[in-house]
Amino acid sequence: MNLTTRCCVVGGGPGGMMLGFLLARAGLDVTVLEKHADFLRDFRGDTIHPSTLTVMHELGYFEEFRPLLQNEITTLDVVLGDRRITPVDFSTLPPPVKFLGLMPQWDFLDFMAEKARAFAGFRLLMRTEATGLVTDGDRVTGVAASGPDGPVTIGCDLVVGADGRDSVVRREAGLTVHDRGVPIDVLWFRLDKPDPEPPPTLAYVARGEFVLTIDRGAYYQGGMLIPKGSLEQVRAQGLSRLHDRLVAAAPALDGCVDTLQDWDQVKLLTVQVNHLTSWHRPGVLCIGDAAHAMSPAGGVGVNYAVQDAIAAARILAEPLRSGSVTRDVLASVQRRRAWPARAVQRAQVATHRVIARPGGGDVPDLALRVEALIEPVLQRLVARLVGIGLRPEHVR
Repeated sequence: MNLTTRCCVVGGGPGGMMLGFLLARAGLDVTVLEKHADFLRDFRGDTIHPSTLTVMHELGYFEEFRPLLQNEITTLDVVLGDRRITPVDFSTLPPPVKFLGLMPQWDFLDFMAEKARAFAGFRLLMRTEATGLVTDGDRVTGVAASGPDGPVTIGCDLVVGADGRDSVVRREAGLTVHDRGVPIDVLWFRLDKPDPEPPPTLAYVARGEFVLTIDRGAYYQGGMLIPKGSLEQVRAQGLSRLHDRLVAAAPALDGCVDTLQDWDQVKLLTVQVNHLTSWHRPGVLCIGDAAHAMSPAGGVGVNYAVQDAIAAARILAEPLRSGSVTRDVLASVQRRRAWPARAVQRAQVATHRVIARPGGGDVPDLALRVEALIEPVLQRLVARLVGIGLRPEHVR
């Protein structure tokens, strides 16, 4: 099968779906490729930050979107040893949104797909996986893919790689990846809530462990940091040892760790922090994790991918309409979005070196006393950095 389109977006994640939607909304012909048959994957980035919720306001979808949220979080608590602190207070943000939302990513993607289908120029090809790029000299002119009915070739003016940290597009385009490196991986799992339920707590840091308990309404999305590459060693110690380590850091979980009865319930997130030195070459552009893979620290990766998509749609719409997507146009997307992404990555790497690491968490008492003195300032600053981010993007 051979198709043509103005823009082919590879990857139906948050960045890819938002870009496809916005380009179709601008009256352009756009095709989004998603290699899976549906969006049902667990333990993906499920935080919807105030910056993304503000975009839903600007699009006029907020009241329809809000009931899909599992939970609305105003403050984030962290327990360091036996001391509870509140470093983030989203209620200090400017209107219209003063909270962080939690939503299964598949609900977000289904919502955006439904809205995008209202535009005649939008096409979503499920079960269609990019396998290579079509080129004419140095310029990329399309995508070679495998679909449910066999090979597919999509000719286009621009290919956008929104296919994540293992991007086929960036690999086939020969774009150079700079790896900043972090010494951790994360174990993800679901935990029933204990009875009695403790106050909502993002993380427990104690006794050399860093344990996450993200409140998903009826359950916790739990996590534990481990040294990179140590999964087999952790598994060899047995589930009972994992239970003991979780409870050592977070005694409140003592009544619920036996939720984990099998290693099949535990998923590994291999943490990467990297970026492309150049996000583009003639006919191709990468955004989101394909351009700058982020750590789960702060949970901002999804929202920065959405911000990339908004900026890309604004910058690319007219050049795509006129058929004049030059290298300078593509470079302007990178100039707009690379600085905020790199700044967040530097903060994430510093966080992993200081506290968010296995064996970390021995925070000096002096640091806690200083934190108590500046807590109101810290709450506002971190809420702004996490909730809105650097150089937030808006839709017209």
